Amino acid sequence: MSSYTLSRTRKHHALEHATLHMLARQGAHQRMAGYSHPGGFIILGDISTEDVAVAVEAALARLRRGETSLALQPHCGTNLLVSGALAGTVAWLVLLGAGNDRRVKLERWLMMVPLVGLAAFAAQPLGMMLQANLTTDADPGDIAVREIRCQKLGGLTVHHVLTMG
Repeated sequence: MSSYTLSRTRKHHALEHATLHMLARQGAHQRMAGYSHPGGFIILGDISTEDVAVAVEAALARLRRGETSLALQPHCGTNLLVSGALAGTVAWLVLLGAGNDRRVKLERWLMMVPLVGLAAFAAQPLGMMLQANLTTDADPGDIAVREIRCQKLGGLTVHHVLTMG
């Protein structure tokens, strides 16, 4: 992936998160999700195109004013990946060398459960730190919305937010 493509995706990721924050503040309390790419991002959820447009413009304006916290989202996939990676690594390390002895595996499992819980607890701030420094860029630069397309896929509403700049 080129540095330009990565840079654009990070900016769109921040704008996607900020848009989700704005939608929640507008009263969109149903389940929503997003996915960023170099050309923009998508928003999944039963939301009107008008509400998405208002939220995107508000998010862009607020990011430009320096509200960088809007670029971070506690339910981001980055956090989920960090949580899974930490919990999986802890589980693997605890079971490493347990062999086939069921008693040893049970003893280690009893030790592993609280350690995996601790890993999941530690993952939240680590995931937010990774978002802030690696997977998002809260400075939208010259990004502007080019088009918002709505698509219905079965019972799912998908908004494609395409940008330019």
